[in-house]
Order: sequence, then C-alpha cells, then structure tokens
Amino acid sequence: MTNESVKEKLISTFGDKVFAFDEPYGMLEFHIHAEDNIDILRELYENEAFAFRFLTDVTAVHFPHKKGQEFMIVYHLHNLVDNFRMRIKTSLDIENLNIQSATALFESANWQERETYDFYGINFVNHPNLKRILNPDEMDYFPMRKEYPLEDQTRLDKDNAMFGR
Repeated sequence: MTNESVKEKLISTFGDKVFAFDEPYGMLEFHIHAEDNIDILRELYENEAFAFRFLTDVTAVHFPHKKGQEFMIVYHLHNLVDNFRMRIKTSLDIENLNIQSATALFESANWQERETYDFYGINFVNHPNLKRILNPDEMDYFPMRKEYPLEDQTRLDKDNAMFGR
C-alpha cells in the first residue's frame, strides 16, 4: 500500500465524499463531511481492499476563528496487515456538535470519544455511555476549548523573568 494507491482507491470508492488530500510528514490524510463519517469508516473497516480495522485515536481540535467549522474531529486508522496508517478529518459547527459514534465499529472508540466529549463537548450520537471520563461530573465547561485566557494578566505575584520573558 502506498499513499497514492490508497488515495486512488478512496476516490474511486467514495467520489467527492473524500477531499482535501494531503501528506504531512508522509501520512495520508483527507477530509470528509461529518454526516458521512460512519458510512466511510464502515467501508474502510469491512472492505478487504482497505482493511482499516484498528482505530488508533479519535480526538478534536478547536479553531474558534473558523466560523462554521470551529471543531475538527480527527480519526487515525491503521491497517495492521499492510502496516499502513492514515488520518481522516471532519469539521463541525459550534452550533451543532453532533457526530455519529464509531463505537459500533471500533471498541477502542468508546473511551476515546468519551475523552473528546469530556474536553471539547462533542456529542457522539449513539455512544453507549457518553459521560465525563477524566473531569468531575459537575464541571460545566470543556477545558480544551480555546475560550479562556491562558493566564491571568492581572496577577502581581508573577515574575516574567521566571517564564523567559
């Protein structure tokens, strides 16, 4: 398997449902529409031409400046037979943070989606137990969102020389 051969198979299988191909650091990555995530993940899992049966990671990234695409969900898949990895990205609007859960296909998605929910507030629809996993249940915010200042600029006890400034 090569990036080019997988890209050709993806385009012939999914057409315009896969787009924006790139190869950062040699890993094939592409984008999909959020509503297609389960259909595409299922085909990548079940189709022997792909055989991506291991979900390495599910996470999110917050881009507050990208209106209508504030959150990006990132999947890392691995074909263990051919030792081939790839990355799939899809964007969500902050007004609709719902995406289908991949737990029906990959058991490893269970905790990974819970962690992504816990830190970003992404709602994985049909997840069997979507609740906080690392933060306290009573938290009413999602700490990895870029909605909060990194430091309290009014602190008087902070010596900037200690922070390399």
